[in-house]
Amino acid sequence: MSRFRTFAALVFAGLLIHAALANAQATQAAAAQTMPAAAAGAETAAPATVLHANTNLVLVDVVVTDHGKAVHGLDRGRFHVLENGKEQQISAFDEHKPPAASADTAYLKAKIAQLPANTYTNIPVYPDAGVVNVLLLDGLNTPMANQAEARRQMVQYLGTITPGTSLAIFTLSSQLRLVEGFTTDAARLATVLKSKAANSSQSALLDTPGHSAQQDVENQLSAMAGSSQPPSPETVAALKQFEADLTATQTDLRVRLTLDALQQLARYLSAIPGRKNLIWFSGSFPISLNPDPDQALPFLAVRNYEDDVRKTSQLLTAARVAVYPVDARGMMTQSTADAAYSPNQTALSVNSGGKVSAMNDSNVIHDYDTFMTQNMAEQGSMQQIAQETGGTASINTNDLKGAVASAVENGASYYSIAFAPGGKKLDGRFRRLQVRLDNGGYNLAYRRGYFADASTKPSAHNPGTSSTIESAAVHGAPPATQVLFLARVLPATDPAFQGIPISNTPSGEMAASLKGPTRCYLVDLTVDTHGLLFNDEAGGARQAQVEFVLEAYDGDGKRENYVDRSYAINIKPEDFAQKMETGIRARLALDLPEGRSFMRVAVEDLVAGHAGSLEVPVNVVAN
Repeated sequence: MSRFRTFAALVFAGLLIHAALANAQATQAAAAQTMPAAAAGAETAAPATVLHANTNLVLVDVVVTDHGKAVHGLDRGRFHVLENGKEQQISAFDEHKPPAASADTAYLKAKIAQLPANTYTNIPVYPDAGVVNVLLLDGLNTPMANQAEARRQMVQYLGTITPGTSLAIFTLSSQLRLVEGFTTDAARLATVLKSKAANSSQSALLDTPGHSAQQDVENQLSAMAGSSQPPSPETVAALKQFEADLTATQTDLRVRLTLDALQQLARYLSAIPGRKNLIWFSGSFPISLNPDPDQALPFLAVRNYEDDVRKTSQLLTAARVAVYPVDARGMMTQSTADAAYSPNQTALSVNSGGKVSAMNDSNVIHDYDTFMTQNMAEQGSMQQIAQETGGTASINTNDLKGAVASAVENGASYYSIAFAPGGKKLDGRFRRLQVRLDNGGYNLAYRRGYFADASTKPSAHNPGTSSTIESAAVHGAPPATQVLFLARVLPATDPAFQGIPISNTPSGEMAASLKGPTRCYLVDLTVDTHGLLFNDEAGGARQAQVEFVLEAYDGDGKRENYVDRSYAINIKPEDFAQKMETGIRARLALDLPEGRSFMRVAVEDLVAGHAGSLEVPVNVVAN
């Protein structure tokens, strides 16, 4: 029997089978058996003393590919890591591969399907892949027609996705939104992509097809050129400069909003352990705006975003996020090669000497040069972010689903290399990284450096680390599965609680600030005792330190209410065997506002530092 099947059988014996057979009387009995500390609202127990030893380790994830395919089985001795040009001694090395398909998944699904109504579990249906994927649909920088095609191909991809692949969906328009949290349910993800929440939308900062500021200006100048009073050089220069200024302003806004969104993602994902692959569908934004020789003041609208892009990349690398940009526009064709292209024969320009001239046939060359320059700048930003974070950019391809499949597959196949940078002081300076591989002409993708900041606190370059329970309670994050449990979520007015005393006092630390009608929900927890670390106490008793957290979020990810309780669980010697069979039970109450909420349930073993969590959508109808 495999380790995974043994683990599953043990858990089901103690939890699922017990829960499936529970009836109303057993439910009431469970409430009566709730630990005294939870029922009586006793003071939080002090966590057990834990000794910590800190060692500064730098972790580098390296994806090795050969003609786009992941390379496995490379020896540790072939890798060399250099920091600021000096080779470092490798302290730890590990190869990560996608988990093999297992017949256990059908067994697990069947068992979990037997759970009673309104009962949920964080028992994993699939083995842990060790890596999660984020799909970012960027409507801010992508033409509307390309957004629709990207969504269509993503739905197709989900029909062939490897079972157990963990994926979350975000969208970006005027702001970043979490559309669907991490899940391995491909059918659910496909439904979300087809829903209104992921619909295509016209960016307010992109030109619509057949209409642009440049065309407006050119049309106006053409009309003026054909009139009895041709425009003066000053008029032409002013209109041209207005066009350039408007384009630069729109680009500035797009860059700021996009980089802000990527930085938000970095901070959000930093709370989730392990490697994260960010697959970013975008038409991108230029990394710079170059001088325009057609302007009287060619350098006025010059912009360079390289430093801003680099700072964002560094924040992403600190959170172990590898970015895989995909140009959602697909194969780019030159505008001058399009059959519908027609140069504006009456377009006017003014040079730096103030002379007005008609562009005539030279407009074709001008349009060609403009297209090539802009395209290189836009794709350059994608390639820079990919290279600096350890991902790979996919450009000039219409096979968008293939690009995603490659990113997911290669992003789950990597080598983790750790080294201790000697006794160097954490001075906050940037340190360049270089990875070399002996005897192989392979392509290596890895982060290109890091800031030597303390990992225990946030900085301008480091989102900081979260506590175990904070990471488990993040809205939309993958379920934590180190501590396994069942959670029954019901309104306090449900008939299941008839005859059981229920407090009428506000529930939750933010209950007093809730606006509008509210409703109290009760969460009955059954925690698998096998996943807890018990200390021996006097007289043969056993004690565990456990923290329970409920966090409610609205549709935008804003926290609405929460409860956080820690308890010392003492079990008599004669009761321990029974608790190993039935689990440990607790009941928590939380007030929720009317509407749709997302309740995050988290449990932490404070001694072992292990956690479990899950997320339950709740449609609240006030009393």
